[in-house]
Amino acid sequence: MLGHIIGWAHTRFGKLDGENLESLVVRVAADAIADAGLDPADIDEIVVGHFNQGLDPQGFPASLALQADGALRFKPATRVENACATGSAAIRQAAMAIGSGRARSVLVVGVEKMTAAPAAQVQASLASASYLAEGDGGDLSFAGIFGRIAQLYFQRYGDRSDALARIAAKNHRNGAANPLAHMQKDLGFEFCRTVSDRNPLVAGPLRRTDCSMVSDGAAALVLVHGDVAVGAAKSVGLRAQAQANDVLPMGGRDMTRFEGCAVAWNKALAQAALGLGDLDFVETHDCFTIAELIEYEAMGLTPPGEGHRALLEGWTEVGGRLPVNPSGGLKAKGHPIGATGVSMHVMTAMQLMGTASGIQVPGATKGGIFNMGGAAVANYVSVLERVR
Repeated sequence: MLGHIIGWAHTRFGKLDGENLESLVVRVAADAIADAGLDPADIDEIVVGHFNQGLDPQGFPASLALQADGALRFKPATRVENACATGSAAIRQAAMAIGSGRARSVLVVGVEKMTAAPAAQVQASLASASYLAEGDGGDLSFAGIFGRIAQLYFQRYGDRSDALARIAAKNHRNGAANPLAHMQKDLGFEFCRTVSDRNPLVAGPLRRTDCSMVSDGAAALVLVHGDVAVGAAKSVGLRAQAQANDVLPMGGRDMTRFEGCAVAWNKALAQAALGLGDLDFVETHDCFTIAELIEYEAMGLTPPGEGHRALLEGWTEVGGRLPVNPSGGLKAKGHPIGATGVSMHVMTAMQLMGTASGIQVPGATKGGIFNMGGAAVANYVSVLERVR
């Protein structure tokens, strides 16, 4: 194991008017340490995942976590960022600290406060994670980027608008049962597939229901060495984690195939000595529904161009061959950038411990996570397994 997750915390995601960056960080930091059953003095290192890029005026957040308890003062604390995969990048840094022997207990916090920023600033901040030279000076939004990806996919494989609507409907149905989700409403397949005043086209073939929401929120976990985990009340092992970065420009890549995603999945499964079929569920990065569709193919669930089959045959539903995004995913749970990767690990740990409330996958012991930064640029896959 690369480390053991022994405690966690998670705010609700959404428009959190009563919270700011500091309050979110402090709350989940204190709660995760308490959930781990550790004294704050036992924490050796802190890693904070925060994208920001102008979303919040506080550009130096790492030491905010120290305010959770006086015993954290003078602990090393570092902020990391890797676009929408920032949370997984923070967990990777924690795992490396443990693997190197530099730390035995690491607190990881992922956080983002997005909804207080003007819409134009949010768009510009997110667009900064793309290759601006391809976007007419940065005017292209991420919805526009993934709209182009959907168009390319449809041109090659045929119109898959209904498949995208099935993904949206599935994830909103799952999110409706998740008390931590931004949108807790089952929208239904017909609403998601129909263009209307309430569900307009946003970019290319993508409708509003195909796009994740702007959200606030935070999540935290405590990752420890195996020796520390022996005395913990619960333990979820980080059995494998792989990172594969692709080039930033899209012009030289086949954007209908997320090749970096496939590389990361292959590396992580090989490291874990598992096949995809050994996993009980996957939390994957559905920033847009077209991303989830292509990710089915990249992870090896279906051949290229056949991701829609997994939906038509019910494979990705809870109770299906490989449930995908039982939490509701980014689509329903929300996508506060820096918090997303940590949230995916917390949600997976909850599933494996059987404490995922109304979104529980029965009997789950192993789960996979795919977290993506940019348009399939920073690709992280984790495999978690219940230890105790």
